[in-house]
Amino acid sequence: MDSSALLNSMSEPVYQKLLQAVATGKWLDGSPLTEQQRETSMQAVMYYQAKNLKSDQHMTVGPDGEIVHRSRESLQQELQQNSNNIQTIARFKQDDL
Repeated sequence: MDSSALLNSMSEPVYQKLLQAVATGKWLDGSPLTEQQRETSMQAVMYYQAKNLKSDQHMTVGPDGEIVHRSRESLQQELQQNSNNIQTIARFKQDDL
């Protein structure tokens, strides 16, 4: 299996384990990652994030591998749209409490 097929078939649990290993510098059994393992795992994590996760961050890696910079205006518009979609359960005035 080539590396691109392997990355395309990566599951969510495998991604989570690699993400934890990169963050802590250790495998789940406590043994440390080598520098090569850390680099390779970090690349796999970034690939998975770019292909599968929708990020609301200002700067991310896109599905094509390019860095995506989002403008302040686009982030504000998205936040405004999200806040408009929130349904209010109940509103109270101070005197009502």
